[in-house]
Amino acid sequence: MTKKLLILLLFLGSFFMHAQNLAWRTSMTDAIAISNEQNKPMLILFTASGVSDNLQNEVFKTPDFAVWSRDNVILVKLDLSDSSASDGDREQNLKLKAAFGVEDLPEVCYALASIRKNKTTFSALGKLAYKPGGAKAWIAEANAILHPSE
Repeated sequence: MTKKLLILLLFLGSFFMHAQNLAWRTSMTDAIAISNEQNKPMLILFTASGVSDNLQNEVFKTPDFAVWSRDNVILVKLDLSDSSASDGDREQNLKLKAAFGVEDLPEVCYALASIRKNKTTFSALGKLAYKPGGAKAWIAEANAILHPSE
């Protein structure tokens, strides 16, 4: 019995550790390449310092989100307050924020993108902000955006 409990604790511990180590991309160029390679849409999180942590704490830091995101999207985090970002990246992030119609932070946009002749074209799939209800409810809304016919 003790051995089974120990194995269960190790399994759950590794699962929860994995949930904390999501692979957020900060380079849009890299994210687009990976998105196209894996044939998955991007989940683009527009955020900044000082914004509410509800979305992070109640959704992104959960095991449910870790499993869902690994199977469904490429994670991209664009921190609009990142002082270490280059001027070009900062300008690009602000243009993307405007192009996707993001007004309140944090907000998530789902998109596909392609690059042809050094021109990037985005196809917006939808937006989703924080809503109370936890990860399962948020994921259900995300699935409705990503898979509208199901």
